[in-house]
Amino acid sequence: MQDDGTRVVAVIDDDDAVRESLRFLLEIVGFDVATYGSAGQFLAEANPDDLACLLVDQHMPELSGLQLVTRLRHEGYALPIALITGSPSADLIRRARELGVSTVLEKPLADDVLLEFVERAGG
Repeated sequence: MQDDGTRVVAVIDDDDAVRESLRFLLEIVGFDVATYGSAGQFLAEANPDDLACLLVDQHMPELSGLQLVTRLRHEGYALPIALITGSPSADLIRRARELGVSTVLEKPLADDVLLEFVERAGG
């Protein structure tokens, strides 16, 4: 964890433009942000204990957002997670809830809804 106790918002998305726009939005309102281009990169580099919450894209190569969430839950991490998708089917939402995902956000993202999630999560 950072020395000042600040908790980081992690953005995991394989789309460079989406990842960087989320970083920009969150940083401009004062959040500390770490970005990852894949679930694999996140698993290799991040320490979930240092994170306030995750913003995870569902559709990524290697591991999907729900596969990443499943792995984190099996490892005992209960941090707040927002799953981001362009196609939030009823089945996807049900599976996300079963895994304890805090919210499913539909693309294009509404900035106010996203920021409200991060603020509630303690980012």
